[in-house]
Amino acid sequence: MEHILQQFFCLLGFILCLYFLLKCLGFSKYLFPHLWGALPLSFFRSMGEWAVVTGAGDGIGKAYSIELAKRGMNIVMISRTVEKMNTVAMEIEHSTGRNVKIIQVDFTKGSIYEYIEESLNGLEIGILVNNVGMLHNPEPCRFLNGPENDTNLINCNILSAVKMTRIILKQMEERKRGLILNISSAFGYFPCPLYSLYSASKAFVTTFSKALQAEYKSKGIIIQAVTPYGVSTAMTKRIDTNIFTKSAEDFVTQSLSYIKLGNETFGCLAHEVLGRLINCIPLWVIHSTAVQEFTLNVLTKKFRKEPKNM
Repeated sequence: MEHILQQFFCLLGFILCLYFLLKCLGFSKYLFPHLWGALPLSFFRSMGEWAVVTGAGDGIGKAYSIELAKRGMNIVMISRTVEKMNTVAMEIEHSTGRNVKIIQVDFTKGSIYEYIEESLNGLEIGILVNNVGMLHNPEPCRFLNGPENDTNLINCNILSAVKMTRIILKQMEERKRGLILNISSAFGYFPCPLYSLYSASKAFVTTFSKALQAEYKSKGIIIQAVTPYGVSTAMTKRIDTNIFTKSAEDFVTQSLSYIKLGNETFGCLAHEVLGRLINCIPLWVIHSTAVQEFTLNVLTKKFRKEPKNM
């Protein structure tokens, strides 16, 4: 009996060591992404001539538009505010010499996709960045205390990803190549109280993206969910950047290095570290009333401070 127990604990120890070794190897992908899946300079342009970016006038969408243009892509910017897109388009054209096409739509509406599809007709689209999104309320709050903008949020966060993917994936499948980046959120990684509707919408985006990758990876198409934590944008009220809160430009540059690291990434090394730390916290702690009240008090005060001059 003693010999059997000794063998059992030896086997258990070996399994645990193997488990942690695999975890370390997985984390090393973020430390040394070029060793796991180095992208040649021609990778992005090899997908096709054009990249389509939704929510492209500001923040993460703007950063993707500029960075992909630097990597040789012509850019289709789709967003609501044409003045912002014109400014970004001029910057791209002057600094990179790439072509830019602007499509002005409001993604909170569900009737825009026929117009978008007509506007994209004839373009060889190699990359789609489903970035557009909105919060149900800028400040954390319980569901019934927020505004009744449920349909707007669902249209913007969920319907946009589904419809844009349906429009563009068809030609990617025909050419047997393409890249789709679905910008989700770490708040969709677990049920996040005080951001319940936003959290649920981003969980949909992540699940939808991962399921699509399973369906289309054999056809040469890369589909990846990107799930960041804090990024300083207008939606987050331009919070100060630090070791964990990234600027949109820094985040996007890092995220494009992780395209071949799987169907879901946090997008940057700092967020991968933060995600692993938060995953160690039991869900019952995050869902406790005490933590919710603390979050409400701290973040509400922070968000209500006078905004910075831009």
